[in-house]
Amino acid sequence: MPAKLNLALCVGPLAEDGYHPLTTVFQAVSLHDEVTAHLGEPGEISITMTGEGTDHIPVDDSNLAVRAAQLLAENYRDDRLGVQLSVKKSIPVAGGMAGGSADAAAALLACSVLWDLDIDPEELREYGAELGSDVPFALLGGTAIGTGRGDKLVPVLSRGSHHWVLAFADFGLSTPTVYGRFDELQPEGGDLEMPTELINALATGDSEELARHLRNDLAEAAIDLQPQLQTTIDAGLECGALAAIVSGSGPTVAFLCSNEEAAMALSVTLGTQGVARGVRRVVGPVSGARLITSCA
Repeated sequence: MPAKLNLALCVGPLAEDGYHPLTTVFQAVSLHDEVTAHLGEPGEISITMTGEGTDHIPVDDSNLAVRAAQLLAENYRDDRLGVQLSVKKSIPVAGGMAGGSADAAAALLACSVLWDLDIDPEELREYGAELGSDVPFALLGGTAIGTGRGDKLVPVLSRGSHHWVLAFADFGLSTPTVYGRFDELQPEGGDLEMPTELINALATGDSEELARHLRNDLAEAAIDLQPQLQTTIDAGLECGALAAIVSGSGPTVAFLCSNEEAAMALSVTLGTQGVARGVRRVVGPVSGARLITSCA
């Protein structure tokens, strides 16, 4: 299940329902969590997690992947349905790359197949929207425009591949905290106009043109809360990245590079400078949730 980047994240003012309207352009990138599902005891849903940062993730009913399995079981009203979920994480926890949503999307797909449920992809994305705004895109993958809360999706033509270097922070950022700081800094919100120049750049596959139009309205709030993010951004730009963007609500920083060689050079340089906990080269777009194997 892939992580996501927001190539554009346009955030409107806080609405009466407690959410911010969004216009965003998602791209799925080649950093994946793996979720394995085995039949469990009837009515029992459990989860185990491995990987960096998982000691901070709950494994009870508040876990988003557990909630995904529970949602399917409840909607199909079959108390015989049970599953043992196992998550191997590579997407950073609280990193602004929708790792929890990716795990939930994987759990939806895995359980629908494991339990032999008759669910088409659109219906599965509707279930995903009940769990969180990023879950439907994790199922879809590729590149897409998201509106509403980000869950109303339209696929976008994206030619070729784009090379990114991800710089992982040694701290997390709470999404509600970042949005709260955004509301303090920009109480009127940003504009929600469709980022047509960015979409045109994706259609041509021109990374240099794409770099000119990356946008994240939450970046100022994330940097205000964690000023060391600016140090990371500056370091990557000084080392030749075409552009830098805070991923979602942060704190992961994504650097767009001109080609694979440039990404390799940047990842080596950033890795030696100590401005990030770790770095990772990825490409995008990649496909969304996919079934590797099905085990009864």
